[in-house]
Amino acid sequence: MSSERHATLRQVVHEVVDQTPVFDIHTHLFDPSFGSLVLWGIDELLTYHYLIAEAFRCNREPAEHFWRLDKSAQAEWIWRQLFLERSPISESCRGVLTTLQLLGLDVRQRDLPALRQHFLKWTPETYTDRILEISRVRKVCMTNLPFDDEERPVWERGFQRHPSFVSALRLDPLLLDWEKTAGQLHHWGYEVRADLSGQTFGEVRRFLSDWTQKMDSQYCMVSLPPEWRFSDNTVTNRLIEEAVLPFGRDHGQAFAMMIGVRRGVNPQLRMAGDSLAPTDVPSVEALCAAFPENRFICTMLARENQHALCVASRKFRNLHIFGCWWFLNNPSLIEEITRMRIELLGIGVTPQHSDCRVLDQLAYKWHHSRPILAEVLEEKYADLSDTGWHVTRSEVERDVHALLGGAFESFIKH
Repeated sequence: MSSERHATLRQVVHEVVDQTPVFDIHTHLFDPSFGSLVLWGIDELLTYHYLIAEAFRCNREPAEHFWRLDKSAQAEWIWRQLFLERSPISESCRGVLTTLQLLGLDVRQRDLPALRQHFLKWTPETYTDRILEISRVRKVCMTNLPFDDEERPVWERGFQRHPSFVSALRLDPLLLDWEKTAGQLHHWGYEVRADLSGQTFGEVRRFLSDWTQKMDSQYCMVSLPPEWRFSDNTVTNRLIEEAVLPFGRDHGQAFAMMIGVRRGVNPQLRMAGDSLAPTDVPSVEALCAAFPENRFICTMLARENQHALCVASRKFRNLHIFGCWWFLNNPSLIEEITRMRIELLGIGVTPQHSDCRVLDQLAYKWHHSRPILAEVLEEKYADLSDTGWHVTRSEVERDVHALLGGAFESFIKH
């Protein structure tokens, strides 16, 4: 391919990837109507669990001292540890600085109180719109939990939804802590039993139907531990097979599985103390084979699982894989995994999601991920051009739309 054609191709690909609006298919964000549950601003960025874990590595101070501080003091402690006493070179620290830069703030003075002043002019509503604008995100999928005592009342009283926010129904307590959850469901009027007898499965399906309708959810989801195996005779698997999947077939709801978190390996760090382990890809394959009329969405946390998961997605058209999740959300790994997925799956994949808990993180996570996707696509389109097959700008736009959420939308609707 001539250098002139390559330069044109590069410009087109990077422009299209940069400007195409994203459907962020998995976040922990909240519609601004959720009030105090909406996390945003510099102190929330600095006290995010990524940075807490990193800061504790730099200091021998007892953990309980940190947890006794209010959020403002915690943010100041992390700012000092990670930004003033050493260069903020990690991806998590870089993300904070990228966000501030995209907001038009000057970090050269390294003045946290001055940076805080900027956020005083915003409300959750106006700030949400600003972050969506600079992130070029058209739709945000929340992760919604009806078992949460703070979140549930918002759904029950109703609210005016932000047009960019959609929902996913999270089922972790239902599937992973059934004994406790059965009591809650019974209290809410569902005739379930802890031993799964009687009308239990039908009543769980009724619960799923009620909350899917209330939330207008896009899909149901669960975060499974690395030890999960489809072949095990467990309460979790019985509920999946007898309640979640029949409900999904009847109501057109895909079932998402995020697999590989080891919870609380360091309890002193609280939410920051989670880790990972490789999991069992054949269990996902067996699930897809046993229930071909269900649609499954999957991401795994361990790098070691990524190749096998790609191959599984090649073999099962009812499996859609997505995202570079949590500990994989680093540029070197995003590039490796994105290239592998596109080489194996073409356009039938969702390379990235943000997994944000803090609204501001939308800005940096997509700002950091878009150039990586563009570089991989440019390389692949150049390979095509070398064969004599030249893609047009409209074809690039079609492909990028698919990769940034369009393929996922098609998958969950059909």
